[in-house]
Amino acid sequence: MSKMLRHLLNVVVIAMAAVFSFAIAPGAAHAADTGAITVDGTVATRYDAYQLLSATVVDDADTDQKIATDVTWANDAVRQAVLPVLHDAGLDSTVSTAQVAAEWMNADGHMTTALAAKLARAICNTGAVSVALKAGTAAELPCGYWLIVADDGAVAQNEAGTAPIMALVGGSAVAVKPKAATPKVAKHVLEDSAAAWQKAADATVADDLYWRLSATVPAGLTAYDTYAVQFVDTMSAGLDPSKVAASMRVYVAAGADGGFDAVACEGGNASSAPAKGWTDITSQCKVSVEGNAFIVRTGDLIAALGGADAFTAGARVVAVYNAPLNSACNHGIAKGNPNEVYLRYPRSPLAGQSGDAGFTRTPSDDACAYTWGLSLIKRSSSDDKPLAGAKLRIIDDRGRILTTDGSWSTDADACVTTGADGHVELTGVDADVYTVEEVAAPKGYTAFEGKRTVTVTAEGLDVKQVAAAKPKVTVSVESPLRVDTADAGTGLIELSVLNTPSKEVSRGFMPSTGDRTLVLVAVLAAIGVAAIVAALVIKRGGGRREK
Repeated sequence: MSKMLRHLLNVVVIAMAAVFSFAIAPGAAHAADTGAITVDGTVATRYDAYQLLSATVVDDADTDQKIATDVTWANDAVRQAVLPVLHDAGLDSTVSTAQVAAEWMNADGHMTTALAAKLARAICNTGAVSVALKAGTAAELPCGYWLIVADDGAVAQNEAGTAPIMALVGGSAVAVKPKAATPKVAKHVLEDSAAAWQKAADATVADDLYWRLSATVPAGLTAYDTYAVQFVDTMSAGLDPSKVAASMRVYVAAGADGGFDAVACEGGNASSAPAKGWTDITSQCKVSVEGNAFIVRTGDLIAALGGADAFTAGARVVAVYNAPLNSACNHGIAKGNPNEVYLRYPRSPLAGQSGDAGFTRTPSDDACAYTWGLSLIKRSSSDDKPLAGAKLRIIDDRGRILTTDGSWSTDADACVTTGADGHVELTGVDADVYTVEEVAAPKGYTAFEGKRTVTVTAEGLDVKQVAAAKPKVTVSVESPLRVDTADAGTGLIELSVLNTPSKEVSRGFMPSTGDRTLVLVAVLAAIGVAAIVAALVIKRGGGRREK
């Protein structure tokens, strides 16, 4: 058929991981010079249509296809824009007529998504006038071949413009149903006790605390020449941003399916070496920190993965950084210390990626860090009077010793001394095992010998969403330590460290009448029990239960 061209887009166009078929809606044929088209779906609310070729279009009843005749260029500007693109794609460089160009595009394998995107870019760059289409509303267009692209200004949060869609308008009404898949983002924090990335974790103030941002880019994004994303992170005031930029590492892996274990984790640390299948692209990324917020801008993910073929299967991007809790952090479960992120991604294959205007965004996702406060009060076992002047050595499970300024040191001689109120504060600590030694007792009292432990255990942090987290903390102590009060909301746990008056010791350790704690110690010692363990289960709302 020299002057008769069947529907050149009787092909499947893949865009945004979705399949687009050009459905021919039933109905009577329209006048030869116009045709009806409706762009359906929820990808965008508005579209722009650019005419490439004019034609006379009728329906072929035998094949359910459309037949185009008298094919001509829509205008000279379109011809000048389109021909170089087609020549680069394989059309004979001597061809300039619309009829032959259309026949070449109709040949199997020529009209790809990538080629449609290149044609759309070329036409848009000429400043060609488009026809605005409203999603879900039928419009009458002159018959011929049209390129339809989403209006980037109508692409909202969690939406994405599709690859350009080629449609043959004329004859019966045409319905186009674009679909699009969008990237997803998630945030997790490293819980050191489980060496696992979770939605919630607890930690000691100033200790390294690693956070992971993960993005999934869907498969099928074949219309893009380049593709970059931006993590936009906002930390609460209780998190320290000073280490973010220096600690940031960014990794990419091919494929939308699979996990996000880009690095190995051990103890409370995240390795910087990428795991198998992951590529470190930190040097290609830019990190900008402002206050307690920062942005991580990746380079071109298509290039990072080695080309469009690998990127077609989708991609996973992971960013890992260190943001410890600071002295202003919230204690307990009432507020916690949340950390939130959302992902910016390109609005469409035609949107520029040099600034922020070409990007839309995902909904936010978060993770949360908790910490607890322990207050040890030195008291007399006879009347619970607070005692000043007791020297205590308090050691965490890493072998660090609490110092007078509340920090942790490796100095073996470090210790803390109780003041007039008898208090020693462990402000902002992880769920852990702490050892208490009494270096020197207050005047008139006898120090306990050996070491006693305080065990703080947190449960309920391994949840799928932060909103579902209702952490429970179990506290166990050894005599002469005693659990007094606990407030789950503020995370404050008060423990007493009891001292025996020296005069009682001189009587052969016989307890005075009514001293139930010492009586219990004496009885248990007589039957060979080494220590009393008291357990306190902290639940939301406070309260305690002793065992």
